[in-house]
Amino acid sequence: MRLSFPPGLHAACLGSMLRVLLLGMLAPAGLGLPVPTDPQPRGSQCIEHDCFALFRGPATFFAASQVCERLQGHLMTVRSSVAADVISLLLSGDSDNGPNLWIGLQFPPGCNDTGHLGPLRGFQWVTGDNSTSYSRWAQPLEAQTPICGPLCVVVSAVRSPAPGEQAWEEQQCAAEAEGFFCEFRFAASCRPLVVESRAAEVSVTYSTPFGARGADFQALPEGSSAAVAPFGVELVCLAVAGELEARWGRQAPGAWDCSVENGGCEHSCNQSAGMPHCCCLGDSALQEDGRSCATVPAKRPCEELCEHHCVSNPEVPGSYTCMCETGYQLAADQHRCEDVDDCLQLPSLCSQRCVNTQGGFKCHCHPGYQMVDGECVELLDPCFGTNCEYQCQPVGQTDFRCICAEGFAPNPKHPHRCEMFCNQTSCPADCDPNNPDRCQCPDGYILDEGFMCTDIDECDNNNGECSQECRNLPGSFQCLCGPDSAPAGQAGTDCDTSKVRVEEEGSGEPSVSSTPAATLSPSPTGPVHSGVLIGISSASLSLVVALLALLCHLRKSQGATRAELEYKCGSPAKEVVLHQVRTPQKL
Repeated sequence: MRLSFPPGLHAACLGSMLRVLLLGMLAPAGLGLPVPTDPQPRGSQCIEHDCFALFRGPATFFAASQVCERLQGHLMTVRSSVAADVISLLLSGDSDNGPNLWIGLQFPPGCNDTGHLGPLRGFQWVTGDNSTSYSRWAQPLEAQTPICGPLCVVVSAVRSPAPGEQAWEEQQCAAEAEGFFCEFRFAASCRPLVVESRAAEVSVTYSTPFGARGADFQALPEGSSAAVAPFGVELVCLAVAGELEARWGRQAPGAWDCSVENGGCEHSCNQSAGMPHCCCLGDSALQEDGRSCATVPAKRPCEELCEHHCVSNPEVPGSYTCMCETGYQLAADQHRCEDVDDCLQLPSLCSQRCVNTQGGFKCHCHPGYQMVDGECVELLDPCFGTNCEYQCQPVGQTDFRCICAEGFAPNPKHPHRCEMFCNQTSCPADCDPNNPDRCQCPDGYILDEGFMCTDIDECDNNNGECSQECRNLPGSFQCLCGPDSAPAGQAGTDCDTSKVRVEEEGSGEPSVSSTPAATLSPSPTGPVHSGVLIGISSASLSLVVALLALLCHLRKSQGATRAELEYKCGSPAKEVVLHQVRTPQKL
């Protein structure tokens, strides 16, 4: 076959391309191993989570690294004397005495003086570091000249300075050695199977993930398998989440022969009936795999299982049914109770507004309505059916008050009735529009000029009704006592100076005289014949009325200013005098 290349292609580039092509074609053949490419180890050993294997056959450093990596490992690192002992152990069981075997130590391209590069003399492990507490070079450091890479390291018993030990020796990485050591790291491992049968024919064969087979292992990495003859038991080393030590098991549920690892049972294995089965303690139950046990939770009383009510079924021991109170329904778990939204029911439970509550609901009315016997009715006028004499005025939605026309006020004792009211010296009279000559004035007032009511000044001629000072009020009057009388400075009709002296002598509590709300008549001073008393009273009354009318008429214009001043200086009692005159004022 004739190859043609583009003109100008450098001869060095052509050489490099040919070397790469030739190396790719010859690499599988360089291993010296049978096809398939996964070789079988000549020996292996595991220490906890680390496993080491010896592979025999001619191979370059690069080809040996590929085999280890394809088996999920790398060329062996010998960082301690323990790893060196593993190599001696693997070689002791190997009948082939090939002297050179690759380990994972290499020197990068270039030249360097090894005198100051530490125990590894500038070499590095295939893991990318150079840490170690062990080294065993065949050539002493003082006899070694500067080295140039790339170089790789083999172990050899031929060049070892001490019998039975393997020394390290530099080799060209492209050269072939008689074999190599691989190292594998696993997250968990199983101990060898425990077989209690004393039969001589019982044997266990293990197989590791990196191809090692045999019966003598100190530990088996996860993924390893074990075949126990003649019981036909095949198990796999399986990692357990959260645990460093893996366990032997299988996918099929149930126990296997009780003589192998206790049948895989967590507690006890029973094979008395022929078929092996696992047993658990009294407070635990067998799980779905038929080998492990789990504690069964203690049975709780029926009332503790349901949120509201629990009903046991006597026909089926241990069975029960949960029930909820009114307004609730069972949740999906058939134990809890959820509130039922009563307002969503059709037809609606309320005539107007429905508000849902926990376990119930409430009905409300729209504005302008009120709840009466569970029904919403329109609010009535609060003045409907009232007995106000003049007019009713609503107060809010449910209350009212009676009001009166101008010149009238509600009677304090009977608020629904009205009476004439005037708190000034003169007020317009209440006249009949059909009969203007018929007018009315409040008590204590007199009709003047036919349409005005004028206050009667009872103090001008009180006929001794006040023993000391008299104060006129609109429609009434008031008696005041002096500082030497009892009660001093208070309103009253009986101002007795003797009581003040008695009080000073400590004869007792001072008496309080009552305050008149209107004109009072003097009390008689002694026994008088009834006929004489009636005649005197009638004559006196007629004379007093006539005089008062005349005086009021004369003083109207002259005493208006004085009367208003006296009213303004009077006590607040003048503002609460309320009277009504139902008949024409007597003259």
